[in-house]
Amino acid sequence: MTANKPPRRWLRSVVALLSGMFVGAVLSLGTDQILHVLEVYPPWGQPMHDPGLNLLALSYRVVYNAIGCYLAARLAPSSPMRHAMILGWLGFVVSLMGAIAMWDFGPHWYPIILAITCPLSAWVGARLYLGKTT
Repeated sequence: MTANKPPRRWLRSVVALLSGMFVGAVLSLGTDQILHVLEVYPPWGQPMHDPGLNLLALSYRVVYNAIGCYLAARLAPSSPMRHAMILGWLGFVVSLMGAIAMWDFGPHWYPIILAITCPLSAWVGARLYLGKTT
């Protein structure tokens, strides 16, 4: 007789986090590409200093971050809020690194606000999921 092995919950956690990250990145970069092709945004590699365009990018990125964190919470084997917040804080760190790397490619407020909103949008995404399950 063999004993049943416990499920690999850590693997499910990794899949949940990677799935949320992937969805948020694909949605963001896909929308960026569409806006570049439509010539709403300047060509790739050129600075985007127009505050309105940066506000547009910020608005859909916050929504897409929340969607990615909702998915991470949904796929989490346990502690959906924790999974979403881990993803949000990872987004915060990545956004700060992007802010440093791209400091001269647009207004300074954009990457700072993007970084600050990552944990907030993670919380919103998780709350949306948790609201559906309670």
